[in-house]
Amino acid sequence: MHSQQRPGQMGRHPYGTPSNVQQTRRPGTFSAQQQQMHAVRPPPTAAPKKKRYADKCIHPKIRELEPDTENYMALLASEQRIDSTIARKRLDIQEALKRPSKVKKRLRIYISHTFIEERQPERENEDASLPMWELRVEGRLLDDQSPQSAVSGQRPNPKKKFSSFFKSLVIELDKEMYGPDQHLVEWHRTPQTNETDGFQVKRAGDRPVKCRVLLLLDNHPSKFKLHPRLAKVLGIAADTRPKIIEALWQYIKTHGLQDPQERDIINCDTFLTQCFGVARMRFMEVPNKLHQLLQQIDPLEFNHVIQRPKEGQEQVSTCYDIDVEMEDPVKQYMAQFIHNPILVNDIQNLDQKCYDIIEQINELKTRRDFYARFYTEPTEFIRDWLMSQNSDLKHLNDMNGDVEAERYSAAYVKSETEEGVQRYMYQKVNQKRLELEQSLGVRSN
Repeated sequence: MHSQQRPGQMGRHPYGTPSNVQQTRRPGTFSAQQQQMHAVRPPPTAAPKKKRYADKCIHPKIRELEPDTENYMALLASEQRIDSTIARKRLDIQEALKRPSKVKKRLRIYISHTFIEERQPERENEDASLPMWELRVEGRLLDDQSPQSAVSGQRPNPKKKFSSFFKSLVIELDKEMYGPDQHLVEWHRTPQTNETDGFQVKRAGDRPVKCRVLLLLDNHPSKFKLHPRLAKVLGIAADTRPKIIEALWQYIKTHGLQDPQERDIINCDTFLTQCFGVARMRFMEVPNKLHQLLQQIDPLEFNHVIQRPKEGQEQVSTCYDIDVEMEDPVKQYMAQFIHNPILVNDIQNLDQKCYDIIEQINELKTRRDFYARFYTEPTEFIRDWLMSQNSDLKHLNDMNGDVEAERYSAAYVKSETEEGVQRYMYQKVNQKRLELEQSLGVRSN
């Protein structure tokens, strides 16, 4: 008896996904305990096959049958080049996101004041109010536009408020007029600070008051002021620590101050000796020695006089423009490109469709080859197919025998076969008779 198999499910074909065949033993070879263990044990889950670039390629034999498939292969080669370019650019963007990228913008600061006149009580229960003045410190970005969202459907980032650009604000009034307890107004940033668009101070009085406004910028990363002597050598007055070390290294390389024998030694020239106080130092000593020459940057200072406005003028204001550093908005788009899962999911879905279509094409080609060979050489094809199926059946049942002889029915009607069957049945009958006599306790004479 031969097993039947539909076209496209043959165990042997030139390409495509071959059918996996698992060998089994004859019944009765397992013990009851082993059979119970195999029955309880859940079937192992096959690990998903990892897709490769070759799985999207069309087989050369299929390309010979259909010339238009060359266009697909050309598109596949272009896709591979684009994927490599995108992967390289993605790495460049990741490196760029690690480095601080700042852009300078113009911040306009408004310092204004208004006077509130003295008011006499109009009724008996009302209190009189003294003349007062109100000082305001406000600001806004000149080129501040409504930021657009990097991804459609998301809300744009809120605008930065005035206080977010500073670490602290100090307003110093005339000490003689307001005493040691009322002449200073201070604001310092804390982790719980709520950002605001401006600051205001109210005090009683109608005389002119000189005040000084001190604003300390909040730089990220922090900037430091160099010692005047070192600033003159390097040509920079204030900058971040990495930039200062980079400028110092450029000065050392330009003037050849690195020791030729011991490369980790710096031979200080006259100017560096005056700055660091040593003639020779190691590179690892530079951060500690440089720390002694760095100071906190000076705050921005604005002088303002609070006095009564002229007739017809309600408010006196003065504006100042300063440069502030902000995060480059391009980094937002770069981060969205790197971390956007929608693009990755779309590409994976399209790749999966390509894999499925190529697998269907290979299966259809296998079926075509089956029918094409059967059409050209039906007799030889059926003979080879039966031989292949018979060989597979022998492997499955773990049997040995003459495959060629068992293909014919004459082998089963010979006298030797009939005698063998009778001997087998006689042996089985005697075995059953002995088992029955033993169970009944009957002795055979």
